[in-house]
Amino acid sequence: MLNQSRIVIENVAPQINNGDIFIKRVVNEVVNVTADVLVDGHDVLQANVLYKHKTAKKWNSVRMHLTENDEYTASFITEKQGFYNYKIEGWVDYALNWQHGIHRKIDDYQHVNSELLEGAALLEKIVDGITGDDKKYIEYLIEIFKNKDNYGEAIKEAVSERLTTIFRENPEKLLTHTTKEFQVYVDREKARFSTWYEFFPRSAAEQEGKHGTFNDCHRLLPRISKMGFDTLYFPPIHPIGEVNRKGKNNTTVAQKGDVGSTWGIGSKHGGHKDIHPQLGTVEDFKNLVNAAKEIGIEVAMDYALQAAPDHPWVKDHPDWFKWRPDGTVQYAENPPKKYQDILPIYWESKDYKNLWKECLDTLLYWIEEFGIQVFRVDNPHTKPYYFWGWIIDQIKKKHPNVLFLAEAFTKPKVMQQLAKQGYTQSYTYFTWRVHKHEIMEYMNELTQTNQREYMRPNFWPNTPDINPYHLQGAPESMYILRYALAATLSSNIGIYGPVFEQQIDTPIPGKEEYYMSEKFQICHYDWFKENKISTLISKINAIRKENTSYQQTNNIKFVETQNDNLIAFYKWDENKTNETLTIISLDAYHSQSGSVQLPMQELDIHHGHKVEVLDLVTRNSYNWYNEWNYVELHPTLPFHIFKINK
Repeated sequence: MLNQSRIVIENVAPQINNGDIFIKRVVNEVVNVTADVLVDGHDVLQANVLYKHKTAKKWNSVRMHLTENDEYTASFITEKQGFYNYKIEGWVDYALNWQHGIHRKIDDYQHVNSELLEGAALLEKIVDGITGDDKKYIEYLIEIFKNKDNYGEAIKEAVSERLTTIFRENPEKLLTHTTKEFQVYVDREKARFSTWYEFFPRSAAEQEGKHGTFNDCHRLLPRISKMGFDTLYFPPIHPIGEVNRKGKNNTTVAQKGDVGSTWGIGSKHGGHKDIHPQLGTVEDFKNLVNAAKEIGIEVAMDYALQAAPDHPWVKDHPDWFKWRPDGTVQYAENPPKKYQDILPIYWESKDYKNLWKECLDTLLYWIEEFGIQVFRVDNPHTKPYYFWGWIIDQIKKKHPNVLFLAEAFTKPKVMQQLAKQGYTQSYTYFTWRVHKHEIMEYMNELTQTNQREYMRPNFWPNTPDINPYHLQGAPESMYILRYALAATLSSNIGIYGPVFEQQIDTPIPGKEEYYMSEKFQICHYDWFKENKISTLISKINAIRKENTSYQQTNNIKFVETQNDNLIAFYKWDENKTNETLTIISLDAYHSQSGSVQLPMQELDIHHGHKVEVLDLVTRNSYNWYNEWNYVELHPTLPFHIFKINK
């Protein structure tokens, strides 16, 4: 293919899969674009980043600047939700090239009469498009460049900064080379910063042994708000299957009164568009959603695409399931786990178009009838990737505020693929990262590789499915340090409560599972019990809301400590108006001490400069003058959250 352009543009970043996958931002975030831009020879080249919202007709332009080794950079801000397109254009700038050349000749005391005439010709090409004083100035330059009697004035103006600025702002773009278009999807701020609390509505009753209702949940909203959570996630609230219902502790035979797993969706009472009758009515749920919204809490629903054997889909749409020769359907499995109460959907069904449409209609029902805008999706990695790309795109076109959290504790590239298909947030391996080196390694993977461009982590210390070994029989200090880690490392966090804050951690021996799991039974709690863990959770959540450096995940730098039981990291917001230093002891049993290195370069300070570090929990303040500073942490309060004041 013939291409007369002399500009080469390559290594454009950010981009995912050669631009086939969009990167992600939230409103008012910055996209920093870099690219290698080259031209043969020694001519002056210029490059722009062109960007526009998908709905806009005209492209915005921002000039790129050379950093080093032919790499150019520029930035733009995503001002509203939806898709932005961006691309890079480059060209040989003959006007600036002329000015550069004449400057060198003048410095070498050469006569440049001919070159001045060339400059006049360049100015004549752009003069008609310029107005005001600049137009008069250019007309003056054309005159003196052509008049040998004004040679001294002409060579002075030929190299002036004013002329440079005019050339830069009014380029003549010849033989421009433009890259393909790349995309960035922009979400609302909650995509980047959210604090989740999960509980089972059926366990919300005041009276022990009684099935909780949505009305019971009302009395818990002030508690959740007081603790600083802005997202209340409910496991499935739909009718629960009666065929093959699970009993307590995941037994395969349910006894009388056993309520079954909430993820075994569907019965004679309905399916995915229905509410479990013991939880309440449609109006009860609407009232709860609205009451939560009034105090700043969004209700998140579980979107679990699976069916109990007595789900209406099984009878009405048998083609959506894969039947074996004996007339049965193989129940769901995730070895060694078995889900005898769940039938997996057959995604290769010939009737897949109606299946996909029903899945989409289900989401639209809860969004449009109840105002639900946050969904936690159960086991998305067991459904086709392109299905998720399609359904998330369909929802976002109509309801851009809707967010999706992928519950996929699976292989890394599978989790990454779900994020590429459009998931807003993702569960992560944080739940199992306990040692300093593995925490740092994992955080650097999430924030220093291209994963930062499309995968937003959500850190959960526990879930109903996961009772990690390090929490089993652990002291309260372990719960405190794990929450402190999650809440300061990641801007999106969540806990399953009140199990977490009340240290309910009895396991099934040898497994990371809860004994008498709430997944299969109703539990009774003292919901208004306060302890040190709940108090510190409230304080940490308040700190996150007040300090913008904790409202993002990617701006993080780990700093050196002289003790591997201490982990320390510096965080900052986009404009560096809020800077914090977090130091956490990873030892829940013993005191740990050592020196911590201040990130002097990032703070733009020198040795001897006074730095005030204010502990945002204790409100104690310290003045540090040195690069290395001593700290000591005890299990009673195993962390410092310092705000840095310079």
